[in-house]
Amino acid sequence: MLLEFRVQNYRSIRDEQVLSLVASNTDNEHPSHIAHTGIASIGDCVRSAVIYGPNASGKSTLLLALNYMRAVIAESAAVVQPGQTYNVQPFKLDEGCINKPTIFEISFIFNGIRHQYSFAMNAERIISESLLLYKTRRPTEYFNRKLNADGETYTYEFSSYLTGPKKLWQESTRSNALFLSTGAQLNSDILSPIFRWLTENILYLPPGAGLVSELTGQMLSTDSGRGAIRDFLSSADIGISNVEAVQRKTMHTQFVIKEGGVAQASPVESDVLVPIFEHSTKKGKAKFELSDESQGTQRLYWLIAPFLDVLKNGRILVVDELDASLHTLLVRKLIAMFNDPNINKANAQLIFSTHDISLLDNSLFRRDQIWFVEKNQDQATCLFPFTDFSPRKLEAWSRGYLTGRYGAVPFFPDEAEIAREILG
Repeated sequence: MLLEFRVQNYRSIRDEQVLSLVASNTDNEHPSHIAHTGIASIGDCVRSAVIYGPNASGKSTLLLALNYMRAVIAESAAVVQPGQTYNVQPFKLDEGCINKPTIFEISFIFNGIRHQYSFAMNAERIISESLLLYKTRRPTEYFNRKLNADGETYTYEFSSYLTGPKKLWQESTRSNALFLSTGAQLNSDILSPIFRWLTENILYLPPGAGLVSELTGQMLSTDSGRGAIRDFLSSADIGISNVEAVQRKTMHTQFVIKEGGVAQASPVESDVLVPIFEHSTKKGKAKFELSDESQGTQRLYWLIAPFLDVLKNGRILVVDELDASLHTLLVRKLIAMFNDPNINKANAQLIFSTHDISLLDNSLFRRDQIWFVEKNQDQATCLFPFTDFSPRKLEAWSRGYLTGRYGAVPFFPDEAEIAREILG
């Protein structure tokens, strides 16, 4: 499970921001919403987390940062070429940050052990990198890599626990590649599983994404998969009684990772399985293409495969604007699937952003599952937990948010004053 994500000097994020999924030990509400880590020094983890904030406050930036980290790990050794630069953007509204590195750190539980992995980078190279494992309360640093003062060479430190041809991995690691990724590519027995966890366990969906994904194609290609899609859509009460699949050559938009981790939309033509939806009434039946369905149905269709895959395999689903084109009650149902241990048996986690304040409800979330984002006077993104305000259990959270008690709401100047300035 994901414990914590830290990021610094990335786009609108200047100072270090920390998103924690470790459950508060002072909140005993909704015990089913937490999963036991089995590690006494950590405690429990929440199964879902929601992020609120006004437009342009940095919600998307925070989620994109997590995906950017994942993408750099996935591609630095295998895709990024020697001498190629990254499209990493430091905070630009502070001259002191422009030449400083962007820093990522992630803490997670894998095989019952807490792992902590971090790296700092700029557009040209990796500045530092380290991996710690907490087999006891005290961490063991498996490796540490730092750029020397000459700006070209690196100093490496290794633990005896990291077995294998470390010298070979070190010499094979380019300045614009991660040592973890290089070691995994060269089949390190220790680094490869960690690499796979970081690159395969985090699934990021951009806002409004219509993803032609392998997961959706796999579901459409089997009777059981089509049945799962049908049941999921039927349970949403949108009038679909059956789902068929036909193969077509089609032009579609596919989100791919380019330039070291930036998600970009590209037009792609390929043979794909497309769904045909059957609607039934007492007076007849009719079949419709996906494009004939509402925006909400299309959005829900593209969420089915990621949701079911993540729940089945205990992965982490990161969704920007989960509520886009979806009814509030349907969004509540999707969240409840993650919070329900009878459905979420593999301890999958959901992290998402939203503007839907009706979800800010103590019947749906614990207080430690809610986060806010806003920009300070320097236009730098600040992330802070709901628990900072010690909200009461019976407090009307949505009303408190709208009245500005918790911050993270847009500020509108007085309209009369604006009119006076314009009209003179």
